[in-house]
Amino acid sequence: MHYGVGRPAVRRGGGGAGSGWEEHTSMRLRTVWQASRTWTVELRCQTGGLVLVCQHCPQDGRRVTAESARSAALAHLARHARSDLRAPHLRICQCHERGCRWHRRHRGCAGPIRLLLACERGGRVWRLADACGACAAATTQAAVVPDTVLAAPLHPPSARPRGPRPCRGPGERVRVSEILSYLAAALPADVSAGARLLALQCALRMNAYMHVELRAGLLCSLRIDAEGACHELERAQWLSVVNGPKTAGVAAELRDATLLAQSPARPDRRRAADWALRIGCPARIGGLEPQQRLSAVYLAARSDPSSGEGLSEWDRIIRDCGLRDQGFHGVLSRLTANGVLEGWRICPDSGDVHWTLAPGR
Repeated sequence: MHYGVGRPAVRRGGGGAGSGWEEHTSMRLRTVWQASRTWTVELRCQTGGLVLVCQHCPQDGRRVTAESARSAALAHLARHARSDLRAPHLRICQCHERGCRWHRRHRGCAGPIRLLLACERGGRVWRLADACGACAAATTQAAVVPDTVLAAPLHPPSARPRGPRPCRGPGERVRVSEILSYLAAALPADVSAGARLLALQCALRMNAYMHVELRAGLLCSLRIDAEGACHELERAQWLSVVNGPKTAGVAAELRDATLLAQSPARPDRRRAADWALRIGCPARIGGLEPQQRLSAVYLAARSDPSSGEGLSEWDRIIRDCGLRDQGFHGVLSRLTANGVLEGWRICPDSGDVHWTLAPGR
């Protein structure tokens, strides 16, 4: 018997079963091929200001102000992602489909598929796409969008359906780690560690109207230059200070619309904010500088709570903690000397960082 390689035989006939099967198969293959979860928006300079252009929307680009450009781009991408929610087994690594041209070469696709937010050309181009864990780690100026951000459609506060309290979802460590990773993409790279600590507390404590109030006692616990941190976040167009910082605290309105879609209930987010505040307390970790305290919070959030061991790519730690290459070793050595870490090492083959929290941390 001869097995030929080629097109399978299909019974033909006017409206017959074979013809219907062929049309159905062709339609199904086309549907799968076109199901791409990649969305890109560009901020173009034109006469009179900036224009937000989306490659997937047929209408002309809409004008945005420089102050709201970043928030408008992120909110537009979030709407696309919410309109195309699908089961994890139906998602594929999109940069692998395009030959992995969005990042440096690495050992190949691996890990779960997550949504990756990437920034290019100094914030002029923003891309949201499905990517595997390995490709996400190899992509510069990018951060994984927490699954909780797009878990539910956005409802105005007055139109939210009343019902029982939603599930708590991930724990405090996961929530803090995801928000720090998101802030690494949403904030400019030169934002200081003190401003990132303040942004973390604002993102987790804001209400449904994107308003947040931080009392003076909380600001004192952060041990940062609150006024300088607020000015940094205002220059980055991430928040607007309504009142303060004063002896009573600070009140601000957040301008990052993507944070409004966080599905965890506010009490759970506040619990995560309190956890981060306790972990980064100067009295707890020996009065370190904001950069070391931010790194301590990040490493604790990514550590196993039972063993205290953690593992991450070194370049991801640098990105999420706002470190510079030359300061990476110094920060981890200082944390070890102050008793925050029991030890750490870098694997020479993979570049992964292994660390262990000190007992009691």
